[in-house]
Amino acid sequence: MNSHLNKITTIFRPLLIILVYLLLIDGCVFLPPIDSPPSPEKNQPVHFVGPNGKLSAQQSTAVIDKLKRESNSTDILDRHIAAEEALVGRPLVLGNRVTLLQDGPTTYQSMFAAIRVAKDHINLETYIFEDDEIGIRFADLLLEKQAQGVQVNLIYDSVGTIGTSRDFFKRLSDGGINTLEFNPVNPLSVRDEWLLDHRDHRKLMIVDGSVAFVGGINISSVYSHGSFSKGTRKDAKSGKGWRDTHTRIEGPAVREFQKYFMETWEKQKGAALAPRNYFPSVNKKGDDIVRAIESRADDPYNAIYATLLSAISSAESHIYITNAYFVPDPQFIQALKDAARRGIDVRLILPSRTDAWLVFHAGRSHYTDLLKAGVKIYERKSTVLHSKTVVVDDVWSSIGSTNLDWRSFVHNDELNAVILGREFTTQMRSMFDKDLLESTPILLADWKRRSPLLHLKEFMARMWEYWL
Repeated sequence: MNSHLNKITTIFRPLLIILVYLLLIDGCVFLPPIDSPPSPEKNQPVHFVGPNGKLSAQQSTAVIDKLKRESNSTDILDRHIAAEEALVGRPLVLGNRVTLLQDGPTTYQSMFAAIRVAKDHINLETYIFEDDEIGIRFADLLLEKQAQGVQVNLIYDSVGTIGTSRDFFKRLSDGGINTLEFNPVNPLSVRDEWLLDHRDHRKLMIVDGSVAFVGGINISSVYSHGSFSKGTRKDAKSGKGWRDTHTRIEGPAVREFQKYFMETWEKQKGAALAPRNYFPSVNKKGDDIVRAIESRADDPYNAIYATLLSAISSAESHIYITNAYFVPDPQFIQALKDAARRGIDVRLILPSRTDAWLVFHAGRSHYTDLLKAGVKIYERKSTVLHSKTVVVDDVWSSIGSTNLDWRSFVHNDELNAVILGREFTTQMRSMFDKDLLESTPILLADWKRRSPLLHLKEFMARMWEYWL
């Protein structure tokens, strides 16, 4: 009986999603606006936290002064830090070591290494967990650690794993792994209300409460080869491995990401977690300053969105954005145009090919408006671009799961890491420049001469952009 029911729900899941989307769109005449973030008060105190707890006002001021000296910056720090302080509700955490992970192979190698040395617990939260070569390697390793007494807790999104066999997750749970399906598509599995459009798009792994992996990389073989290299195994769609970015974070900031994982588990009414040392004392690991920022679909405002707007409006020199799904709301588009018009070097690296046709053309429908304002646009060649990174001036960086589209801003739970520090930002700029060499510039004169068919595709796609 249960096996037949599973087959039926698997067959009808895509139809259920389409049906609900059509019902929602039919009742939506206007796109609901995203509220502007409240303005921070001047001279608002900034709170830093270190390995030994909260810093004094004098110590916090010394940290900001040091960042200003390193970056030759003034307003960017005062303004965006104050805005985040008012909006985010999580501290800026000192004493971390952040390692930039470019592409799937490097990320998976680092994640596998951390899993192998886990002693207490592994908390994993992912949108996509495929039952392919990479997914099976993850599953085997997690089951091995669970058998050794390391508690593994897994949150996976129901829509993101719609193509993954239910037997795959049953094998994990049968092996002792505590699994939790986020907002199940199957109405018979719903724990509360049926919120099909509310998805968990986060990519987070925490090992022993001391190491966190945060970024845009799912668990899938499309990342098996790096997009900067000539791999022998080629992805059927892209011709190369997907281009994405992740981070490995060690230090006191891991506690903040752990809190977010726990909050999601609790909100989704997961089974009681086995007692483990989820919040160990963590010493200083480096000099990077990290702020963990989340957004949830049921939040009164989107803290990640507000933080990005604040950083853009505070920029003094440059804004470098790499993003996979670019369909921003009017306020975000206006912020980019305003920055370019006041002399800021605004550059966007966006996909030249995609796994989401409507999103791709809806994003392109904004090109003319942006190019006219002076925003420079480039399209990444020879790969499917999946990164979600932002670099502002010489000190501010963001890496996470958040796309610049309505879905991330309104419908999804997302998770980003903001990193302050010249050394890490230098690495981010170097990565951006490397991607730039693999990208084609979009020039306004050439773009105006694109075919009528592309015009039509953009027009049709833009009508759906709120739901993409």
